[in-house]
Amino acid sequence: MKRFRKPYLILAAILVMTSGALAGCKPSNTTNNTTNNGTTYKISDYFPFTANLKTVYEGKGNEYASKTEYVDYIKGDKIQIRSDNGGTVSARVLQNINGELIQLNSKGEVYYKQDMTSDEPAQNEVLLKEPLKAGTEWTLADGSKRAITGVDVSVSTPSGDYKALEVTTTFTDSSVTKDYYVVNKGLVKSVWSQNGTEVSSSLKEYVTDAAFTTMVRLYNFQVTDTDIQTVYKEAQISMKTNEEIKNVFQNKFIQNLGTGTKTVPLMSTNTLVNKMYVKPDEGIAYVDFTQHFVSEMNAGTTKETGVLRSVVNTIGHYYGVDKVIITLDGGVYSSGHIEMEPGEYFKTNYEGEKKVESLP
Repeated sequence: MKRFRKPYLILAAILVMTSGALAGCKPSNTTNNTTNNGTTYKISDYFPFTANLKTVYEGKGNEYASKTEYVDYIKGDKIQIRSDNGGTVSARVLQNINGELIQLNSKGEVYYKQDMTSDEPAQNEVLLKEPLKAGTEWTLADGSKRAITGVDVSVSTPSGDYKALEVTTTFTDSSVTKDYYVVNKGLVKSVWSQNGTEVSSSLKEYVTDAAFTTMVRLYNFQVTDTDIQTVYKEAQISMKTNEEIKNVFQNKFIQNLGTGTKTVPLMSTNTLVNKMYVKPDEGIAYVDFTQHFVSEMNAGTTKETGVLRSVVNTIGHYYGVDKVIITLDGGVYSSGHIEMEPGEYFKTNYEGEKKVESLP
């Protein structure tokens, strides 16, 4: 079941593209001048990677300039950041390597959590470049110019006043973006301007030890006198940096939907979810269970049908697709009742679905 959101506005999209990650430590108002105090700063100073970080930006000039961001993954020299601007949710992957901070990928309409840090780079846009001093400049792939235009620039945000590294990007359409980075803090403000119009995003809240929280539908079934009744509950889940959705669903699948629902666990406690992911270009989600999923199901055809429909609906709804391939330890699904071919998928089926009382 595809979930639709309002489209990006162009101005908000530019702010997302030029946004950087955020850093740990408490807010700092210390001077960041690289010459007056003799300190040589690195990208990791202005852009440290910090797990479990939530940041909220206040927007002005456009309804999509406000946004909330979470750190989804940190894998070595790469970081993946989720950004929700009220119109869509995007995810981007950045890498700090060889004196450059590079945006490798950015994707919109990412309402699920999935590790993209190993995906093939599609952008390679340099956001920061050492040496971090005024005058350092570089050219982007589309011919736009980006340069460090200040190292001790005063900037005000709802979270406080700072001395910041100023990075100015002059785009080929003559629009300009100024990004402000603070030592031990990260990006605190972005300002886009063109022909007298200005849009800004400024840091308002900075929360450490935070988790990304969202709602999911957990599907199950009840056997009636004539058929299988599809039922679901809505549950709030939370994931911190590097935590995987497969583990969340593994814990949910070993439970029923609650007393009085006449539902059953969808798998045994010995069953593990080896992998779970989506290929959005294919519109197919994939889940690989251990063999216990079948060997400990103890089900006839009716129950097996209910279990499979519930698993497929839960995973399909989460990823926003209608096709789900189930495998067992990397091999095709085979139970004696149902035999699948390589690459063959199950389809979601929400017909006659009924919502039962929400989980606490």
